[in-house]
Amino acid sequence: MPTPTPEEIVAHRPSARVVLLDESGRLLLFSARDHKDDSMRWFTAGGGLESGESYEQAALRELREETGLVDVDLGPQIWQGRPWRTVREGVTYEVTQRYFLARVPAFEVDTSAFQEVEKAAITGYRWWSVEELEKTSDLLRPAGLPALLKALLTDGPPSEPVLVDG
Repeated sequence: MPTPTPEEIVAHRPSARVVLLDESGRLLLFSARDHKDDSMRWFTAGGGLESGESYEQAALRELREETGLVDVDLGPQIWQGRPWRTVREGVTYEVTQRYFLARVPAFEVDTSAFQEVEKAAITGYRWWSVEELEKTSDLLRPAGLPALLKALLTDGPPSEPVLVDG
């Protein structure tokens, strides 16, 4: 039997993400530059689950590591990401993401607990209003983020998680 190629071996990577809103309805996003085309992409706080962690535990840990926040009241899961694949260091990962809502007063982000991979990849962060998201030409994740955020701020959390594209 032939040895499978890296593209044929798929590792599951469950991830927890946080839609972190301040009292003005602004959303905290982190940025990274795509080295293929030098474009900028923006995404919510969060990352992969560690062994034995629930999605909620991972979301709170990621908030602590990426923002310095502790004792956050994590709200409901609001979005469910469609699975997507990425290749890192020759390994193909199928990523599944759950997005949770958290509301906090505006604060100064503390990235001092970033892991090495985050230090190497993340180029910055900022708080975004819906209007600013609607105007940017940068890539936003999940896809359709301005409309998703507008609906969340207008209608509140959905009764069931909304399916989104990573």
